[in-house]
Amino acid sequence: MVYQPPAGARDLLPLDVTQKRWIEDRIQQVFHRWGYHRIITSTLERMDTLMAGGAIQRSTVLQLQNGEDEELGLRPELTASIARTAVTRMAGTTYPQRLYYNANVFQRMAEFRRNQPQEFYQAGVELLGGEGLLADAEVLLLVADCLQALDLKGWHLILGEAGITQSLLSVFPANLQNQVRSAIAHLDRIAIDNLPMEEELRERARTILDLRGSSQDVLAKVKSLNLDSPQQVAVDSLTSLVNLLESRGNFPVILDLSLIQTFDYYTGISFEVVSNTSLGARVIGRGGRYDQLLGQYHPQGENIPGIGFALFLEDLYQVLAASQQLPQTTPATNWLVVAETPEVYTAAFNYAQTLRDSTHLVRVEMDLGGRKAEEIRQYAGDRQIAQIAWIKADGSTVIETV
Repeated sequence: MVYQPPAGARDLLPLDVTQKRWIEDRIQQVFHRWGYHRIITSTLERMDTLMAGGAIQRSTVLQLQNGEDEELGLRPELTASIARTAVTRMAGTTYPQRLYYNANVFQRMAEFRRNQPQEFYQAGVELLGGEGLLADAEVLLLVADCLQALDLKGWHLILGEAGITQSLLSVFPANLQNQVRSAIAHLDRIAIDNLPMEEELRERARTILDLRGSSQDVLAKVKSLNLDSPQQVAVDSLTSLVNLLESRGNFPVILDLSLIQTFDYYTGISFEVVSNTSLGARVIGRGGRYDQLLGQYHPQGENIPGIGFALFLEDLYQVLAASQQLPQTTPATNWLVVAETPEVYTAAFNYAQTLRDSTHLVRVEMDLGGRKAEEIRQYAGDRQIAQIAWIKADGSTVIETV
Protein backbone atom coordinates (compact mmCIF):
# COMPACT_ATOMS: atom_id res chain seq x y z
CA MET A 1 0.00 0.00 0.00
CA VAL A 2 1.24 3.49 -0.82
CA TYR A 3 0.70 4.73 2.74
CA GLN A 4 2.97 2.10 4.27
CA PRO A 5 6.79 2.31 4.33
CA PRO A 6 8.57 -0.18 2.09
CA ALA A 7 9.41 -3.59 3.51
CA GLY A 8 12.39 -3.36 5.83
CA ALA A 9 12.05 0.42 6.33
CA ARG A 10 10.64 2.23 9.35
CA ASP A 11 9.76 5.63 10.71
CA LEU A 12 11.10 7.07 13.95
CA LEU A 13 8.50 8.96 15.96
CA PRO A 14 9.39 11.84 18.33
CA LEU A 15 9.91 9.58 21.37
CA ASP A 16 12.02 7.18 19.26
CA VAL A 17 14.15 10.13 18.17
CA THR A 18 14.47 11.41 21.75
CA GLN A 19 15.74 8.03 22.92
CA LYS A 20 18.07 7.65 19.94
CA ARG A 21 19.49 11.13 20.53
CA TRP A 22 20.01 10.33 24.22
CA ILE A 23 22.35 7.52 23.19
CA GLU A 24 24.03 9.44 20.37
CA ASP A 25 24.68 12.59 22.41
CA ARG A 26 26.48 10.71 25.16
CA ILE A 27 28.63 8.79 22.70
CA GLN A 28 29.39 11.95 20.71
CA GLN A 29 30.56 13.77 23.84
CA VAL A 30 33.05 10.97 24.45
CA PHE A 31 34.31 11.17 20.85
CA HIS A 32 34.84 14.91 21.27
CA ARG A 33 36.74 14.47 24.53
CA TRP A 34 39.12 12.05 22.81
CA GLY A 35 39.86 14.52 20.02
CA TYR A 36 37.77 12.95 17.21
CA HIS A 37 36.08 15.05 14.52
CA ARG A 38 32.90 14.15 12.70
CA ILE A 39 32.96 13.16 9.05
CA ILE A 40 29.88 12.74 6.83
CA THR A 41 30.27 10.67 3.69
CA SER A 42 27.92 9.89 0.84
CA THR A 43 25.05 7.48 1.47
CA LEU A 44 25.52 6.27 -2.12
CA GLU A 45 28.79 4.67 -3.20
CA ARG A 46 30.05 3.00 -6.33
CA MET A 47 29.91 -0.74 -6.00
CA ASP A 48 33.61 -1.06 -6.82
CA THR A 49 34.36 1.23 -3.85
CA LEU A 50 32.29 -0.91 -1.51
CA MET A 51 33.76 -4.17 -2.79
CA ALA A 52 37.42 -3.06 -2.90
CA GLY A 53 38.23 -3.94 0.70
CA GLY A 54 36.98 -7.52 0.38
CA ALA A 55 34.89 -7.15 3.55
CA ILE A 56 31.45 -6.85 1.96
CA GLN A 57 29.45 -9.47 0.12
CA ARG A 58 27.68 -8.11 -2.95
CA SER A 59 24.46 -9.87 -1.98
CA THR A 60 24.17 -7.79 1.22
CA VAL A 61 24.26 -4.43 -0.61
CA LEU A 62 21.05 -2.66 -1.64
CA GLN A 63 21.96 -1.78 -5.22
CA LEU A 64 20.79 1.00 -7.52
CA GLN A 65 21.60 1.98 -11.06
CA ASN A 66 21.81 5.51 -12.44
CA GLY A 67 21.15 6.72 -15.96
CA GLU A 68 24.74 6.05 -16.97
CA ASP A 69 24.47 2.34 -16.12
CA GLU A 70 26.86 2.88 -13.21
CA GLU A 71 26.48 0.34 -10.41
CA LEU A 72 25.73 2.08 -7.13
CA GLY A 73 24.95 0.80 -3.66
CA LEU A 74 23.66 2.15 -0.36
CA ARG A 75 26.53 1.97 2.10
CA PRO A 76 26.34 -1.15 4.33
CA GLU A 77 29.04 0.26 6.63
CA LEU A 78 31.19 3.41 6.88
CA THR A 79 34.82 2.24 6.89
CA ALA A 80 35.14 1.86 3.11
CA SER A 81 33.58 5.29 2.50
CA ILE A 82 35.85 6.97 5.04
CA ALA A 83 38.92 5.18 3.63
CA ARG A 84 38.04 6.43 0.13
CA THR A 85 37.48 9.96 1.39
CA ALA A 86 40.68 10.04 3.45
CA VAL A 87 43.06 9.16 0.62
CA THR A 88 41.34 11.26 -2.06
CA ARG A 89 39.65 14.30 -0.53
CA MET A 90 42.08 14.57 2.42
CA ALA A 91 45.31 13.96 0.52
CA GLY A 92 48.32 15.65 2.12
CA THR A 93 46.72 15.70 5.55
CA THR A 94 48.73 15.27 8.73
CA TYR A 95 48.39 11.90 10.44
CA PRO A 96 47.06 10.52 12.64
CA GLN A 97 43.51 11.53 11.71
CA ARG A 98 40.81 10.91 14.30
CA LEU A 99 37.39 10.73 12.63
CA TYR A 100 33.97 9.72 13.92
CA TYR A 101 30.56 9.18 12.35
CA ASN A 102 26.93 8.83 13.34
CA ALA A 103 24.97 7.60 10.37
CA ASN A 104 22.50 5.16 8.87
CA VAL A 105 23.63 2.11 6.93
CA PHE A 106 21.72 -0.34 4.75
CA GLN A 107 22.18 -4.10 4.82
CA ARG A 108 20.23 -6.83 3.09
CA MET A 109 20.21 -10.07 5.03
CA ALA A 110 21.16 -13.28 3.23
CA GLU A 111 17.60 -14.59 3.55
CA PHE A 112 15.26 -11.61 3.29
CA ARG A 113 11.98 -11.79 5.18
CA ARG A 114 9.27 -9.17 4.89
CA ASN A 115 9.55 -6.39 7.48
CA GLN A 116 13.05 -7.52 8.43
CA PRO A 117 15.02 -4.30 8.98
CA GLN A 118 17.33 -3.20 6.19
CA GLU A 119 18.23 0.23 7.60
CA PHE A 120 20.36 0.52 10.73
CA TYR A 121 22.14 3.22 12.69
CA GLN A 122 25.77 3.15 13.76
CA ALA A 123 28.16 5.41 15.64
CA GLY A 124 31.87 4.76 15.44
CA VAL A 125 35.40 6.00 14.86
CA GLU A 126 38.28 5.50 12.47
CA LEU A 127 41.82 6.22 13.70
CA LEU A 128 43.87 6.60 10.51
CA GLY A 129 47.65 6.72 10.37
CA GLY A 130 48.14 5.24 13.82
CA GLU A 131 49.67 1.83 14.49
CA GLY A 132 51.13 -0.13 17.34
CA LEU A 133 50.22 -0.66 20.96
CA LEU A 134 49.08 2.87 21.77
CA ALA A 135 46.70 3.15 18.80
CA ASP A 136 45.15 -0.25 19.52
CA ALA A 137 44.77 0.58 23.21
CA GLU A 138 43.24 4.00 22.44
CA VAL A 139 40.45 2.52 20.36
CA LEU A 140 39.62 -0.22 22.86
CA LEU A 141 39.63 2.17 25.82
CA LEU A 142 37.51 4.59 23.79
CA VAL A 143 34.90 1.84 23.37
CA ALA A 144 34.92 1.34 27.14
CA ASP A 145 34.54 5.08 27.75
CA CYS A 146 31.51 5.23 25.43
CA LEU A 147 29.76 2.41 27.27
CA GLN A 148 30.62 3.94 30.62
CA ALA A 149 29.01 7.20 29.46
CA LEU A 150 25.85 5.18 28.76
CA ASP A 151 26.15 3.55 32.20
CA LEU A 152 25.93 0.17 30.49
CA LYS A 153 26.42 -2.76 32.85
CA GLY A 154 27.33 -6.38 32.20
CA TRP A 155 29.35 -6.15 29.00
CA HIS A 156 32.67 -7.64 27.96
CA LEU A 157 35.20 -7.45 25.17
CA ILE A 158 36.10 -10.42 22.97
CA LEU A 159 39.55 -9.75 21.55
CA GLY A 160 41.19 -11.58 18.67
CA GLU A 161 44.28 -11.04 16.55
CA ALA A 162 43.74 -11.78 12.87
CA GLY A 163 47.45 -11.63 12.01
CA ILE A 164 48.35 -14.30 14.57
CA THR A 165 45.45 -16.54 13.62
CA GLN A 166 46.18 -16.28 9.89
CA SER A 167 49.84 -17.02 10.58
CA LEU A 168 48.91 -20.13 12.56
CA LEU A 169 46.86 -21.30 9.58
CA SER A 170 49.85 -21.07 7.24
CA VAL A 171 51.06 -24.60 8.15
CA PHE A 172 47.99 -26.17 6.58
CA PRO A 173 48.06 -27.30 2.93
CA ALA A 174 47.22 -24.44 0.58
CA ASN A 175 44.22 -26.28 -0.84
CA LEU A 176 42.73 -26.71 2.66
CA GLN A 177 43.52 -23.36 4.28
CA ASN A 178 40.25 -21.68 3.31
CA GLN A 179 38.24 -24.66 4.54
CA VAL A 180 40.11 -24.75 7.84
CA ARG A 181 39.70 -21.01 8.21
CA SER A 182 35.97 -21.19 7.48
CA ALA A 183 35.51 -24.04 9.97
CA ILE A 184 37.30 -22.07 12.69
CA ALA A 185 35.38 -18.87 11.89
CA HIS A 186 32.10 -20.79 12.29
CA LEU A 187 33.33 -22.84 15.28
CA ASP A 188 32.55 -25.95 13.23
CA ARG A 189 34.36 -28.84 14.94
CA ILE A 190 32.63 -31.43 12.76
CA ALA A 191 33.99 -29.82 9.58
CA ILE A 192 37.51 -29.98 11.01
CA ASP A 193 37.06 -33.67 11.84
CA ASN A 194 36.02 -34.40 8.26
CA LEU A 195 38.81 -32.56 6.44
CA PRO A 196 41.31 -34.82 4.61
CA MET A 197 44.52 -34.09 6.54
CA GLU A 198 46.94 -35.70 8.94
CA GLU A 199 45.90 -36.11 12.56
CA GLU A 200 48.68 -33.78 13.73
CA LEU A 201 47.26 -30.96 11.59
CA ARG A 202 43.73 -31.81 12.63
CA GLU A 203 44.75 -31.50 16.28
CA ARG A 204 46.38 -28.14 15.53
CA ALA A 205 43.12 -26.92 13.95
CA ARG A 206 41.22 -28.02 17.07
CA THR A 207 43.73 -26.18 19.23
CA ILE A 208 43.27 -22.95 17.25
CA LEU A 209 39.51 -23.33 17.52
CA ASP A 210 39.85 -23.64 21.33
CA LEU A 211 42.07 -20.57 21.75
CA ARG A 212 39.37 -18.74 23.69
CA GLY A 213 39.12 -17.82 27.35
CA SER A 214 41.14 -15.92 29.91
CA SER A 215 44.14 -14.09 28.49
CA GLN A 216 46.54 -16.06 30.68
CA ASP A 217 45.24 -19.45 29.52
CA VAL A 218 45.02 -18.53 25.82
CA LEU A 219 48.47 -16.97 25.67
CA ALA A 220 49.94 -20.05 27.37
CA LYS A 221 48.27 -22.33 24.79
CA VAL A 222 49.40 -20.32 21.79
CA LYS A 223 52.98 -20.16 23.03
CA SER A 224 53.01 -23.97 23.09
CA LEU A 225 52.53 -24.12 19.29
CA ASN A 226 56.24 -23.80 18.40
CA LEU A 227 56.01 -20.22 17.17
CA ASP A 228 58.51 -18.79 14.72
CA SER A 229 60.15 -15.43 15.39
CA PRO A 230 57.53 -13.17 13.69
CA GLN A 231 54.73 -15.08 15.40
CA GLN A 232 56.42 -14.67 18.76
CA VAL A 233 56.75 -10.91 18.20
CA ALA A 234 53.03 -10.69 17.39
CA VAL A 235 52.11 -12.69 20.49
CA ASP A 236 54.36 -10.48 22.64
CA SER A 237 52.62 -7.39 21.24
CA LEU A 238 49.21 -8.90 22.00
CA THR A 239 50.40 -9.73 25.52
CA SER A 240 51.45 -6.11 26.06
CA LEU A 241 48.07 -4.88 24.84
CA VAL A 242 46.17 -7.24 27.12
CA ASN A 243 48.32 -6.24 30.10
CA LEU A 244 47.66 -2.56 29.39
CA LEU A 245 43.91 -3.11 29.08
CA GLU A 246 43.72 -5.17 32.25
CA SER A 247 45.69 -2.57 34.22
CA ARG A 248 43.83 0.46 32.80
CA GLY A 249 40.38 -0.85 31.97
CA ASN A 250 37.65 -1.97 34.36
CA PHE A 251 35.96 -4.40 31.99
CA PRO A 252 36.38 -8.14 31.30
CA VAL A 253 38.54 -9.14 28.32
CA ILE A 254 38.08 -12.56 26.73
CA LEU A 255 40.90 -13.49 24.39
CA ASP A 256 39.67 -15.38 21.33
CA LEU A 257 42.15 -16.28 18.60
CA SER A 258 39.40 -18.18 16.78
CA LEU A 259 37.71 -14.81 16.20
CA ILE A 260 38.34 -14.51 12.47
CA GLN A 261 36.19 -13.64 9.51
CA THR A 262 35.80 -15.57 6.30
CA PHE A 263 37.19 -12.60 4.35
CA ASP A 264 40.51 -10.71 4.37
CA TYR A 265 39.75 -7.47 6.14
CA TYR A 266 41.38 -7.24 9.52
CA THR A 267 45.15 -7.43 9.66
CA GLY A 268 45.71 -7.13 13.42
CA ILE A 269 43.41 -7.05 16.41
CA SER A 270 39.72 -7.61 15.87
CA PHE A 271 37.09 -7.46 18.56
CA GLU A 272 33.44 -7.70 19.46
CA VAL A 273 31.64 -5.83 22.22
CA VAL A 274 29.10 -8.13 23.86
CA SER A 275 26.34 -7.28 26.31
CA ASN A 276 24.98 -9.95 28.64
CA THR A 277 21.18 -9.65 28.57
CA SER A 278 18.37 -11.71 30.04
CA LEU A 279 17.90 -13.24 26.58
CA GLY A 280 21.57 -14.13 26.20
CA ALA A 281 24.67 -12.48 24.74
CA ARG A 282 24.10 -9.64 22.27
CA VAL A 283 26.81 -8.12 20.05
CA ILE A 284 26.52 -4.33 20.39
CA GLY A 285 29.70 -3.35 18.54
CA ARG A 286 32.54 -4.62 16.41
CA GLY A 287 35.88 -3.37 15.13
CA GLY A 288 39.52 -4.02 14.37
CA ARG A 289 42.70 -3.07 12.55
CA TYR A 290 42.81 -2.85 8.73
CA ASP A 291 46.28 -1.76 7.63
CA GLN A 292 45.83 -2.79 3.97
CA LEU A 293 42.46 -1.20 3.26
CA LEU A 294 43.37 2.41 2.47
CA GLY A 295 45.87 1.24 -0.13
CA GLN A 296 42.91 -0.08 -2.15
CA TYR A 297 41.76 3.51 -2.71
CA HIS A 298 45.04 5.43 -2.67
CA PRO A 299 46.03 6.76 -6.15
CA GLN A 300 49.57 5.41 -5.66
CA GLY A 301 48.49 2.34 -3.73
CA GLU A 302 50.08 3.61 -0.52
CA ASN A 303 49.00 1.71 2.59
CA ILE A 304 48.04 3.82 5.59
CA PRO A 305 47.35 1.96 8.85
CA GLY A 306 43.87 2.20 10.30
CA ILE A 307 41.77 0.90 13.16
CA GLY A 308 38.18 1.59 14.15
CA PHE A 309 34.91 0.31 15.51
CA ALA A 310 31.17 0.69 15.10
CA LEU A 311 28.57 0.62 17.87
CA PHE A 312 25.18 -0.72 16.80
CA LEU A 313 22.59 1.78 18.04
CA GLU A 314 19.54 -0.49 17.66
CA ASP A 315 21.19 -3.15 19.81
CA LEU A 316 22.28 -0.56 22.36
CA TYR A 317 18.71 0.73 22.42
CA GLN A 318 17.32 -2.72 23.15
CA VAL A 319 19.78 -3.27 26.00
CA LEU A 320 19.25 0.19 27.54
CA ALA A 321 15.46 0.08 27.13
CA ALA A 322 15.33 -3.05 29.27
CA SER A 323 17.10 -1.21 32.10
CA GLN A 324 14.72 1.79 31.91
CA GLN A 325 17.62 4.20 31.38
CA LEU A 326 16.22 5.86 28.28
CA PRO A 327 13.89 8.89 28.43
CA GLN A 328 10.26 7.82 28.61
CA THR A 329 8.82 11.08 27.25
CA THR A 330 9.79 13.71 24.72
CA PRO A 331 11.19 16.96 26.16
CA ALA A 332 8.41 19.13 27.56
CA THR A 333 7.72 22.63 26.27
CA ASN A 334 8.56 25.31 28.84
CA TRP A 335 6.19 28.05 27.69
CA LEU A 336 2.93 28.47 25.78
CA VAL A 337 2.37 32.06 24.59
CA VAL A 338 -1.26 33.01 23.96
CA ALA A 339 -2.40 36.18 22.15
CA GLU A 340 -5.90 36.96 23.40
CA THR A 341 -6.78 39.21 20.43
CA PRO A 342 -5.46 39.65 16.87
CA GLU A 343 -4.22 43.13 17.77
CA VAL A 344 -1.50 41.68 20.03
CA TYR A 345 -0.17 38.99 17.67
CA THR A 346 3.01 40.99 17.11
CA ALA A 347 3.46 41.49 20.84
CA ALA A 348 2.98 37.73 21.38
CA PHE A 349 5.63 36.82 18.81
CA ASN A 350 8.00 39.37 20.34
CA TYR A 351 7.47 37.96 23.83
CA ALA A 352 8.03 34.40 22.58
CA GLN A 353 11.28 35.46 20.90
CA THR A 354 12.46 37.12 24.11
CA LEU A 355 11.95 33.81 25.92
CA ARG A 356 13.77 31.88 23.20
CA ASP A 357 16.73 34.25 23.37
CA SER A 358 17.56 32.98 26.85
CA THR A 359 21.12 31.69 27.35
CA HIS A 360 19.59 28.28 28.15
CA LEU A 361 17.54 26.16 25.77
CA VAL A 362 13.92 27.15 26.30
CA ARG A 363 11.12 25.50 24.35
CA VAL A 364 8.39 28.00 23.50
CA GLU A 365 5.16 27.30 21.61
CA MET A 366 2.70 29.81 20.20
CA ASP A 367 -0.98 29.12 20.58
CA LEU A 368 -2.49 29.15 17.09
CA GLY A 369 -5.86 30.56 18.13
CA GLY A 370 -9.42 29.30 17.92
CA ARG A 371 -9.57 27.75 21.40
CA LYS A 372 -11.20 28.78 24.62
CA ALA A 373 -9.12 29.45 27.73
CA GLU A 374 -10.04 26.13 29.35
CA GLU A 375 -9.14 24.22 26.18
CA ILE A 376 -5.77 25.98 26.15
CA ARG A 377 -5.16 25.02 29.78
CA GLN A 378 -6.16 21.42 29.04
CA TYR A 379 -3.71 21.32 26.10
CA ALA A 380 -0.91 22.73 28.28
CA GLY A 381 -1.61 20.15 30.97
CA ASP A 382 -1.66 17.27 28.47
CA ARG A 383 1.66 18.41 27.00
CA GLN A 384 3.20 19.09 30.44
CA ILE A 385 3.86 22.72 29.51
CA ALA A 386 5.12 24.48 32.60
CA GLN A 387 3.84 28.03 32.07
CA ILE A 388 1.35 29.99 29.96
CA ALA A 389 2.01 33.60 29.03
CA TRP A 390 -1.30 35.33 28.32
CA ILE A 391 -0.80 38.44 26.15
CA LYS A 392 -3.78 40.60 27.08
CA ALA A 393 -5.70 42.93 24.77
CA ASP A 394 -3.93 45.96 26.26
CA GLY A 395 -0.48 44.41 25.57
CA SER A 396 0.22 43.43 29.17
CA THR A 397 1.37 39.91 30.06
CA VAL A 398 -0.05 37.58 32.70
CA ILE A 399 1.98 34.49 33.65
CA GLU A 400 0.13 31.35 34.72
CA THR A 401 1.85 28.28 36.11
CA VAL A 402 0.14 25.09 34.89
